[in-house]
Amino acid sequence: MRALPVARFNRLPDQMRVRLVEIECRERPYRLRMPFRFGVTTATHGRQAIVRARIVLDNGLEATGWSAEALGAKWFDKNTALTDAQNHHQLRRSIEIAARAYLALPFNTPFGLFATAYDKQIADCAAEGLNALVASYGQSLVDRAVLDGFCRAQETSFDRALRSGMVGLGSSHLAPELASFDFSRLFDGRAPAQNIAVRHTVGLSDPILSSDIAPGDRVDDGLPQSLEEVVAFYGNRHFKLKIGGDPVADLDRLEQIASVLDRRGHRYAATLDGNEQYSQPEIIADFFDRFRSRPSLTRLAGSILFVEQPVHRARALAASIRPLANRIPVIIDESDGELSAFCAARQLGYTGVSSKACKGVWKSILNLARCRLWNSQEGQDRYFMSAEDLTCEPGISLQQDLSLVALLGLTHVERNAHHFIDGFGDRPDAEARAFLAAHPDLYHRQNGRVRLRIDEGQLRLGSLDVVGFGAAIDPLFDAAEPMPSAEWPTPGKGTEGASP
Repeated sequence: MRALPVARFNRLPDQMRVRLVEIECRERPYRLRMPFRFGVTTATHGRQAIVRARIVLDNGLEATGWSAEALGAKWFDKNTALTDAQNHHQLRRSIEIAARAYLALPFNTPFGLFATAYDKQIADCAAEGLNALVASYGQSLVDRAVLDGFCRAQETSFDRALRSGMVGLGSSHLAPELASFDFSRLFDGRAPAQNIAVRHTVGLSDPILSSDIAPGDRVDDGLPQSLEEVVAFYGNRHFKLKIGGDPVADLDRLEQIASVLDRRGHRYAATLDGNEQYSQPEIIADFFDRFRSRPSLTRLAGSILFVEQPVHRARALAASIRPLANRIPVIIDESDGELSAFCAARQLGYTGVSSKACKGVWKSILNLARCRLWNSQEGQDRYFMSAEDLTCEPGISLQQDLSLVALLGLTHVERNAHHFIDGFGDRPDAEARAFLAAHPDLYHRQNGRVRLRIDEGQLRLGSLDVVGFGAAIDPLFDAAEPMPSAEWPTPGKGTEGASP
């Protein structure tokens, strides 16, 4: 397993061009240490996609780049008529379409490749009944692998490559509202972050108190299980609280959560994740009023930073969110499909948007530019980004996502894989040991296993500033299974009822 040197910050060539010449995809299963209930599903296991890309620069230098991401069932497309296996095939198909397109493109900057391929990726996926979130997944994995290879070929870090302008980031037809924006100043005044707060996810089926765990449900691995145990074990002071759309049940559960968080005495911050469970803005607005008026929830209600995607994506961008946004900032997550989504959401009262590497590195960066532009125009810091998670496991997936949110200047990030998966899961111990050796600030050995290291609710990020996109180690690719060809569209089901 090959470790790469730390970044050498010499003068870098301007906008070197790159071409994808070969790509291979594999995947591996993982299992959760306890069920994770969110939205319309409860997950107990899953699969992760791993992409290896060989790139060449226009000066002849070659390198291999990597990316990895969970094949997330029931998030990209929540159509319950589709099985988890069919959701996986949707995402595989998106990767296939993106890979085919990039292999046919001539030399361009990393951003130029994305900008050239984007419209066709969306259109080709739509022709097969794949929504824009699914389409973005495949393109994001290819983009990240190309970016990683690009940085490795030039012996520079992701952070340095973006700040220097060498990736070709700039105005394009994809975001005409940014035509006059000065992208050379986008990351000014911000040094690479050395740490970031972990926003702990409290799933809908997670136990709140240790006494809530039945003897037969106790996981005996030395890791915390209930929220009560989590705050004592990791020291988190940021939390993401899932709500399910039943006001009575949600308020009762929030009271339990408040009883844990309030008694520790520390200041804390939280967000509410609606997971598309509310049918209308007025309903979630009424719920929020009831939440704020309950005396036992006074401190928790006062800690809420924003509400995430409360209304189903099919309706979220069809009606004003101001009934809720007049009370608390609201962000889009699942509605952030096409690149124009944040612009449309802004017109309806949304002021925030999530960053997730699975939705696209370039999408997050363009949305950051939008926030900067709109805040400048309005003379206030009204528009913002949040950092959310899609089971980013340790290694390539976690480290690329953390590198992205650190570049964006975000101060806290949702992380859930460390809570629902034990360390590196069933991956070879040699891979886990290699990542630990290369990134000892991010991981540690605990109870004989390599796990994410969270100290006082914080992750340390210093070791991510290495040659490449956040990781100095190649994954053990040969230990993963070849990714099967996508079985999509599925005869008889295919595009029927696919989420918009």
